[in-house]
Amino acid sequence: MDNQNKLSPPEISYLVVGSKPWNRRVFDEVICHNLGQWYFLDDPQKLNAKYLQSINPRFLFFLHWSWKIPDEIINHYECICFHMTDVPYGRGGSPLQNLIIRGHHQTKLTALRMTSELDGGDVYLKVDLCLEGNAEEIYIRATYVAAQMIQTIIQEQPIPIPQTGEVVLFKRRKPEDSEIPQINSLSELHDFLRMLDAQGYPKAFLNYNGFRYEFSRAALYDGRIMADVTITPLIK
Repeated sequence: MDNQNKLSPPEISYLVVGSKPWNRRVFDEVICHNLGQWYFLDDPQKLNAKYLQSINPRFLFFLHWSWKIPDEIINHYECICFHMTDVPYGRGGSPLQNLIIRGHHQTKLTALRMTSELDGGDVYLKVDLCLEGNAEEIYIRATYVAAQMIQTIIQEQPIPIPQTGEVVLFKRRKPEDSEIPQINSLSELHDFLRMLDAQGYPKAFLNYNGFRYEFSRAALYDGRIMADVTITPLIK
């Protein structure tokens, strides 16, 4: 069901798009209480020109989305996504995991204009984001930060500016990349476990003697890691 709240004069509509349960939660708790008529969409089948014509949104905000946005939508509407790097550093897939693997503990959450060039659009604003905690905690934190950025964008309507600096591309990770590699320290192992610990993501795992061991809720203290382990037989 679409959420609506007080309308700003003149009537302005906004669409928030997100595929994760915490996206909807933050929308209900925070975002929809801004002035205007607010809609939330989590179904990729409904993101089409007919639906957008029916609500005529001023902005489309993409909190977390894994599907390609048709050019007809990007070119006709002002689409804004939130990317978890200080672009142009870190354009591309799996930004959180790529940042943590590279040893980052802080980053920028960037609101940028979506274009046909992946993560190459102009920037509206950037806000500091902490990378401590497990992946789901970080994603939830980022969504609350994005909610504040949405409020700033609709109130101040900043003009996006082109990216500057060296382009560094991140490679999207695949499920098999979650297998725990050779790691030299407990802190690096802890980082590997926590960066994959979120609903809908392939957990860090090891295959051993016909079983798969998947790790979650990892905590590092007193020279050891404590974690939950789920063990399932490997299907041959």
